[in-house]
Amino acid sequence: MPRNKLYRRRIWRLGGLAFLIGPTLLLAGVFTPLGTQGPLTFPLLTPGDCFSCHGDYDLGHIEPWDTWAGSMMANAGRDPIFWAALDVANHDGDELGFEGVGEFCLRCHSPGGWLEGRANAGSGVVGDADGCGLSGNLDEPDNDFSGLTCHFCHRMEVNDNPPAGQEPVYFENGSFWIDDVICSDGGTHTPREPCRAGPYDYDGPPHTQPMHEWSYSEYEVSNDLCGNCHNVTNPLLNLRDATGQDTGVPFPIERTFKEWQQSALGDEASPDFESCSACHMPDTTQDPACASSQCRNNRTGDMPLHQLAGGNSWLPQVLKGEYGTGLDRDASFDATTAWALDLLQNQSASVEVSLPSEVAAGGDLEVDVRVTNLTGHKLPTGYGEGRRMWLHLVARDGTGSVVWESGDWSPATGDLTDDPQLMVYEVQQGIWNYNGTAQCDVESAATGHHLFHFVKNDCVALDNRIPPLGFTGADDLETQPVGYIYPETFPGSGVLVNYDVVTYQIAVPKGTPSPVTVEATLRYQTASKEYFEFLRDEAIDNDFPDDCIAGSGGQVLGLSRGEYLYALWNDPSYGRSPPVDMATDSGSAAVTDGIFADGFESGDMSAWTSSVP
Repeated sequence: MPRNKLYRRRIWRLGGLAFLIGPTLLLAGVFTPLGTQGPLTFPLLTPGDCFSCHGDYDLGHIEPWDTWAGSMMANAGRDPIFWAALDVANHDGDELGFEGVGEFCLRCHSPGGWLEGRANAGSGVVGDADGCGLSGNLDEPDNDFSGLTCHFCHRMEVNDNPPAGQEPVYFENGSFWIDDVICSDGGTHTPREPCRAGPYDYDGPPHTQPMHEWSYSEYEVSNDLCGNCHNVTNPLLNLRDATGQDTGVPFPIERTFKEWQQSALGDEASPDFESCSACHMPDTTQDPACASSQCRNNRTGDMPLHQLAGGNSWLPQVLKGEYGTGLDRDASFDATTAWALDLLQNQSASVEVSLPSEVAAGGDLEVDVRVTNLTGHKLPTGYGEGRRMWLHLVARDGTGSVVWESGDWSPATGDLTDDPQLMVYEVQQGIWNYNGTAQCDVESAATGHHLFHFVKNDCVALDNRIPPLGFTGADDLETQPVGYIYPETFPGSGVLVNYDVVTYQIAVPKGTPSPVTVEATLRYQTASKEYFEFLRDEAIDNDFPDDCIAGSGGQVLGLSRGEYLYALWNDPSYGRSPPVDMATDSGSAAVTDGIFADGFESGDMSAWTSSVP
């Protein structure tokens, strides 16, 4: 069924709200009816409008514009994984009887385009919820593909007088409120405009104040702002439990913000409290530190860097290679990659290997690997489709030769070897009874392919991601572990541990040169080969159209978004989404000849026979 037929009557129901769609254009978002709907009286300024004062003025690379420019938030509208997944989302929504479901994705990935009516279902723009109505080119700045812009974030607000039936603040699906009235304080600049909210209250003389309308905002420095886009809920389907029963809970696609709320780092009364910005927007220590080229105030130690880095170190380099020339922000992409690697390798996890000091030749070496989550949310967190961590263990003998391995990944093919002791941390969301199995299915029985249909998903088959410190979500249907047990810190505490211990049995053949050294490495991957193949196959099997967005390589090559994304992944210069080594530890055990001729070194006499002298 085609997506862009506006003159088909349909009743859309969402959270108790009904919208009648006919020849009259719908002003409110079909899938995002809460928060500011647009169009704005005062349109959002482009990032280029902010660059003249907030970018390219400091050799220390602390400028808000430069640090933001390479982030995935600044490039949320350019992410090729997003566009390929959006096509699948819209197609799956159509099959469920809901056209234009992708608009609740676009509200966070292109808020400017959405607010101007170029990305919301029923807007009247051809190609609305698939992004074809957005303005500009991917390889150009200052358009609908500019992601979460400076002006967008700094005009978000708490709505003290929301419309009837709405809340002052929301924490999911981009249900943000945007300030759209002339600033009542912060000067009388020309032209008059809404306040640009921020973390500073300028109570000094005019020469110390910004050159535009401003206001201090508790909301801008709170963590609540992050909840807008870092909790994502399916507005179509409810979560089913392990028996297939409808829980009445709207399906939780992502819960990064709620995971943080349920951790010790999200508890303001806890000594372990850490804000989201503490990790993702750390204060600069440079002295002096200025937020603008005027340098009217020294903000050393009190100026959040707009790094906004997460775990994605792969896509910034893809974006640099594909669009770097037109965007002219290669240094920013490289900086974002470096910050992401720093988060992954120095701030996210620790690994500890424990093993006995000796092992008998011909026996098994038992190795415990403890992985501890150092973040304020599950590890890994966020968009779960294809995202994963795993343990890579290698055992070497005294000559350095590999005698055993688990978790091998091939850069030549992108394959992760599925060995019997492989430990992968991930969430597997699925479709209840897809194969007629009366269970949560994550693969197609007919094809063996993974099912990454986040719009159709209504159950969770597995969630063994490691909880954060002080995690209290053990019984929360939206965030609890599934198919895996994390014990309480002590019986009855209601708080889960923030680590996992995995035990491996490694065979040590007779004649193995001593010692045996075991190295364990925790590896993180932005997206798996199976996910890229899924997006490609969905595009081919369902005959998705060629990419419609100007500046996209897919458009130039005449490819669908899924096919173009797969071509990017398969390009050796981009490394097939290579895993990042997060943390490593090792230990050694001396190999002994043993006491008994038959190798019964355990002392378990029940295993002895009369044939043993």
